[in-house]
Amino acid sequence: ILTYSGAIGALRLDEIDRSLFARARHVHIGSYFLLDALRPDVPQLFDAAHANGMTTSIDTNYDPAERWDGGVADALARADIFLPNEAELLAILRCESVDAGLRAFSAAGLSERTLVVKLGVRGAIAQHGEQRAQADGIRVDVVDTVGAGDSFDAGFVYGFLAGWPLARSLRLACVCGSLSTRAAGGTGAQATLSEAEAFL
Repeated sequence: ILTYSGAIGALRLDEIDRSLFARARHVHIGSYFLLDALRPDVPQLFDAAHANGMTTSIDTNYDPAERWDGGVADALARADIFLPNEAELLAILRCESVDAGLRAFSAAGLSERTLVVKLGVRGAIAQHGEQRAQADGIRVDVVDTVGAGDSFDAGFVYGFLAGWPLARSLRLACVCGSLSTRAAGGTGAQATLSEAEAFL
């Protein structure tokens, strides 16, 4: 994946319209490591979201500098949901396996947060406290995987906001991620809710 960063790195906290908080239930941050100007203030943004009754999630995506830091620990401590893929989990938590990453996440005092790890063709695994769930994707004729992680995130966040059990939210996420690969581009094959629910 090649990203043309454009103005992504220039976005600042004071440019986010706080009046939107009154109309929203959730704040999601993607491409954390590309948000150069906003990154130091993500903890403050998440604190403000929580103060307004919202929940929060973060998908760091890849760190092009491969430092895997940039204050991410403070952001994760305030995120209700962390949605890395396997490579990102291992790099951020300095672990050599997903199981070790799940243990390290809890050991870091984050057991009250929800960790959802995308495992590509192997589906995904999630944990919250003592709960753990695993789900497979669905078979599709893959055209393009760009955007599959974003569709996965959207599916999981939908289930989370709907109050679904961890396993059902994870299954919806895997279905949404799988279905999004049927066409080129990040949004060409995103599933509707009814289409995705048919696979539950």
